[in-house]
Amino acid sequence: MQTSHKLTHVLLALAALLVLGSSALAADPGATFPATSELSDQKQGSVLIYNLYSSSAANPNAENTRINITNTSSTSGAFVHLFFVDGSNCSVADAFICLTANQTTSFLMSDIDPGVMGFVLAVASDPVTGCPINFNFLIGDEFVKLASGHAANLGAEAVSAVAATPVTCAATADTATLLFNGVNFGRLPRVLAADSIGSVADGNSTLLVLNRIGGSLITGIGNIGTIFGVLFDDIETGLSFNIPFSGCQRKVILSDAIPRTTPRFSVFIPQGRTGWAKFWVGSANNAITGAEITFNPHAATNPGAFNGGHNLHKLTLTDAATLDIPIFTARCF
Repeated sequence: MQTSHKLTHVLLALAALLVLGSSALAADPGATFPATSELSDQKQGSVLIYNLYSSSAANPNAENTRINITNTSSTSGAFVHLFFVDGSNCSVADAFICLTANQTTSFLMSDIDPGVMGFVLAVASDPVTGCPINFNFLIGDEFVKLASGHAANLGAEAVSAVAATPVTCAATADTATLLFNGVNFGRLPRVLAADSIGSVADGNSTLLVLNRIGGSLITGIGNIGTIFGVLFDDIETGLSFNIPFSGCQRKVILSDAIPRTTPRFSVFIPQGRTGWAKFWVGSANNAITGAEITFNPHAATNPGAFNGGHNLHKLTLTDAATLDIPIFTARCF
């Protein structure tokens, strides 16, 4: 049994070399993006966060998501562990994907996880042990369209590995913990902001998505907890609100019901005006990421109406977020 186990590891290593091997190309001009730079959808990283995915099992033409991931290294391949978090119950499914040097690939969520809405985490891993590694060469983005009309191209938020060996995995370990503390991996957001919110009186439907990044990908992502926020109009007046919730993903179309403010949302941001908001988790030091997507049915006929979305802005960071993940090796799809 021991010889067979060693042979399996040798074969996996040889397979990894075949997948990961590549001839070197000339280095890119300019300075390397620092590993200590914070999470962003405009950089490379070892962990990627795709803030929203969805697909309709009955009508994928109307609701679907295309996930894109690229290995920017010109010398090494990538072995990536993908985790698909169901936003309704926080259950987790996973898969592996292999990318040769300079390779990009895409897949539809209607083919991978149909009928589910949630978010995706991608973790660069060792092809033999499955342990998370420092491989700050992953970038990605996604095209998401919902049956409600909301659609956007969202960049994958990249988190860099800071330490040369960000996770130490024992030979017999079947779990590992990612520490987003600025020492092992980069820190994660604590306070998020939506920089421009259009009035519902102008036909704007603003979808807000918030995700908890922390807890366990083995037993289920942790709950966000109660979301606290402040809504501002365009003359600097602020109203506080809270959104009680127990779950790992919160999706809200902003309205008079949520956020509950006095005066109500439609009155506070009237026709022809805009506002902005910031969000965080009440008393817990939980890390959150998210996106804002706006749909306006008058975009084709009104010069001031637009459709689209982007990831939420980061105002503050936390170094307390941790994430437990399973580690094992498997074939790539």
